[in-house]
Amino acid sequence: MVSETVQVSCVTNGGTKSNESFKRKHLGSDEHASASRHDSSDAKGDIGPSDRDLAANINEDTQADDASKKVRLPKELTFQDMYNNQDAFDDDDEDDSDWEPVQKHIEILKWFCTNCTMVNLDDVFLCDICGEHKESGILRHGFYASPFSPEVELVQVESEATGREKEIWSEASASNCSTAVGFDERMLLHSEVEIKSHPHPERPDRLRAIAASLSAAGIFPGKCCLIPAREITLEELQMVHSSEHIEVVELTRQMFSSYFTPDTYANEHSAHAARLAAGLCADLASAIFSGRVRNGFALVRPPGHHAGVTQAMGFCLHNNAAVAALAAQAAGAKKVLIVDWDVHHGNGTQEIFDQNKSVLYISLHRHEGGKFYPGTGSAFEVGTKGAEGYCVNIPWSRGGVGDNDYIFAFQHVVLPIASKFAPDFTIISAGFDAARGDPLGCCDVTPAGYTQMTHMLSTLSGGKLLVVLEGGYNLRSISSSATAVIKVLLGESCECEPENIVPSKAGLLTVLEVLKIQMKYWPNLSSSFEKLQLQRAMYYVEKKQKQVKRRRVFEPPLWWRWGRKQLLFHILTGHFHLK
Repeated sequence: MVSETVQVSCVTNGGTKSNESFKRKHLGSDEHASASRHDSSDAKGDIGPSDRDLAANINEDTQADDASKKVRLPKELTFQDMYNNQDAFDDDDEDDSDWEPVQKHIEILKWFCTNCTMVNLDDVFLCDICGEHKESGILRHGFYASPFSPEVELVQVESEATGREKEIWSEASASNCSTAVGFDERMLLHSEVEIKSHPHPERPDRLRAIAASLSAAGIFPGKCCLIPAREITLEELQMVHSSEHIEVVELTRQMFSSYFTPDTYANEHSAHAARLAAGLCADLASAIFSGRVRNGFALVRPPGHHAGVTQAMGFCLHNNAAVAALAAQAAGAKKVLIVDWDVHHGNGTQEIFDQNKSVLYISLHRHEGGKFYPGTGSAFEVGTKGAEGYCVNIPWSRGGVGDNDYIFAFQHVVLPIASKFAPDFTIISAGFDAARGDPLGCCDVTPAGYTQMTHMLSTLSGGKLLVVLEGGYNLRSISSSATAVIKVLLGESCECEPENIVPSKAGLLTVLEVLKIQMKYWPNLSSSFEKLQLQRAMYYVEKKQKQVKRRRVFEPPLWWRWGRKQLLFHILTGHFHLK
C-alpha cells in the first residue's frame, strides 16, 4: 500500500472567518454606505456647519446602533458560540474594501492498492477496483491472505498445516527433486526510480507475492529445488539479440534512471536483473532436457516476450523464452515448442523465430483487429521464408475471454498442431495477465483454467516442460495462478479434461478463422474445421429457433389464416417478417 498527499487549492474568506460573521460585516456596512453617499453629494457644493453637524450626528447614531448590536449580540449566543466565533466581535476594525480571496491548501490523502495498484481515497479501507484491504498481507502470505482484513486467521492455520511438510521436504536433497525453480532476490532491484502519479504495474511485488504463496503452501522452499542464478553470457545473448541492443541495455548500469520506451524503464540494476533472468531460463532448460530435473518454473523478471532482436519494449529487456529455447537446442533438442498464453502478443518471440522451422511458436492473445497492445499477432501472420505454419496466432476479438475459450482453442488448434510437430522440449511463456481481475488484461481465466492448460501441455515432449513467467499485474491473480501451475508440475492430480466445452460465439469464430488459415500447413486440422463449421451452422439454427419461439408467445387462432387477419397470422407464427 502506497500513500500520497494531494494539495488542492480552495478560496476562503479571509482564512478563518465564518459565514455568519461575514454576513454581519455586510449588514453593518449598509448603514455606512448611506452616510458616505450623503457626504459625497455634499462635496459637490458648499457644506455649511449645519450640514457637517447633521452628518456627524448620523455617524454618531450609526455607531451607537452598532454598539447596541454589539451589546445585544452576546445575549443571542451561547458561550460556546462566542468562543467559536470570536471574529464576529472584531469586525468593525477591519476594512472589507480590499478583501481578496486567500489560497488555502487542503490535503487529500490517497493510497494505492498493493494488489492492483489502483488509487483510492484515504477514508476507504477496501480497494474500489479489486476489493483488497488497505493493509493487505498478500506480500507476507501470498493469495492465502484474506483480501478483506490485514489479520488473517486462515493463513495461520495454513502455515501450521504446511509446517510439517516444509520440514519433511527440506530434508530432501536436490538430486531427488523433480521440479526446479529459478529465482534470485537480486531481480527485485529492478524497479522504476522516477516517482510518477501511479505505480508501475511491472513491479518487484509481483515476485514477492508469488514467492510468499509458494512458501505458505509449502511448495518452495520445500517440494521444489532451487537452481543457482548466473548472468547470461554475451555469446549466449548474441544468439538472440543484436550487439547494439545488448550494448544499449548494458549502458543502463551507468544510469540512475532511464527509459527504452515511455513504459519500459531501467535503473542501475536492471541490466544485471535481466541477465540473471535469462541465465536462469537457460540453465533450467539445460537441466530439464538433460534429465537432471523433470520440469521447472522460472520465477523471473523483467519479462521478455516483447523484446525483439533489436529493441526493448513492453516492460521487456531480454527475451527469456527465446534464450531458453536456444539453450535447449544447444543441449540436444531438435524441435522446441513455445506456447505463449500471455494476454499480449509476444511480438519479440515471433520476430526472433519467424524464419525458424525448428521452433514452433503458438500465441493466444487479445488482438481486436490490431487495437490491443502491441498490435501484432493477427491470424495471417504465419511465418516467413520457408517457415510458414510455424507461427500460429490465435487472436481474440474482444476482452473478457475465459476458461472455455482458451481450453476450446487448446483442444482444436494448439494440441493438434503441437502433436503433429512432436516437440522435444516445451516452453510456456506464462503471462498471467489474462487472469480474472488483472487491470491490464481484462480477461477471465481462472487458476483452474491455467491448471488444465498446463496439464494438457505436460503430455507433450515426454513431460520436459519449462514455464517462464511473463506478465500479470494483479498480485492475487498472478500468485494463485502460478501456484496452480507449479502444482501441476509437481504431479498433483487435476480434474479430467472437459469434453463438451462450449465456447463463446466470438471464441468459436476466432478458432474457425485460425483453422481455415493453418489448414494449408497442417492438414490434420481439416476434420476439426469441418466439424466446427457444422457446429457453427447448428448454433445459428438454434439461435433462429429461439427467436421464432420468442415471437410465438401469442398463438393466434387457426381460422385467422384464411380470414382478414391472414397477414397478422403469418407475422405472429414467424412465416412473414417485418423489416
